[in-house]
Amino acid sequence: MSTIISRTALRRGFTEVSKITTGRVSLALRTEQRYLQSLSTGQPLIQPRVLEGNSGTFHRLFSSTKSDDSNTEAKNEETDEETTTETSEEGEMNEVEALKDDIKNYKDQLLRSLAEQENIRRIAKRDVDSARSFSVSSFAKSLLDTSDNLTRAMEAVPEEVRNDPENNAALLTLYEGIQMTDDGLNKAFEKHGLKKFGVQGEKFDPNKHEALFEYVDEKVEAGSVGQVMKVGFELNGRVIRSAEVGVTKKN
Repeated sequence: MSTIISRTALRRGFTEVSKITTGRVSLALRTEQRYLQSLSTGQPLIQPRVLEGNSGTFHRLFSSTKSDDSNTEAKNEETDEETTTETSEEGEMNEVEALKDDIKNYKDQLLRSLAEQENIRRIAKRDVDSARSFSVSSFAKSLLDTSDNLTRAMEAVPEEVRNDPENNAALLTLYEGIQMTDDGLNKAFEKHGLKKFGVQGEKFDPNKHEALFEYVDEKVEAGSVGQVMKVGFELNGRVIRSAEVGVTKKN
């Protein structure tokens, strides 16, 4: 009896194992068929995995979602890197533009500073030259009256006395002494840039002459200096005293 039961159980076991094995083989065949069909369409979304076991070799389906996720993450990382690179390049360009603007501003400030320094140097040089040239103007003005007095003293000696040295030897000697003093003073004036002007017959210049009166004189051109009442002086081209003159005119 036990022997019969054992054989029956064995038969049932073999039958169950055969069913399981047949089912797994059928599943593997269907899976492989679907995989091949997906390959022919160009969209291998589901791939079989071959497994080996005690019951034989069979296939198990697995999804490629993880692979797709990895590809998506890689693409996202590449996009982030490109965005970061573009942002970095834009930042560098902005920094370069800012540096160019700073260089332009510094160059403009430098040029302005150099121009200002040049102006200051030129003004200082002009002031020094002016001070050197006209430092004796006050002293020269104080000597102009002395020169005028010497001229008046010589003009006070009549012409006939000058031409008669035998009868007026003492006066003529005095006259010669005054003339030598006046000549020495005029040479000293010229040495320091002080010159006389205001000669009869020259053209009237309102910047140099002071007209005291006008009179008719047909012999000379109108607007000329006809009489000189007091000579003028200029120091290095600058008038320090105008000449007092009488100006001619036509009738």
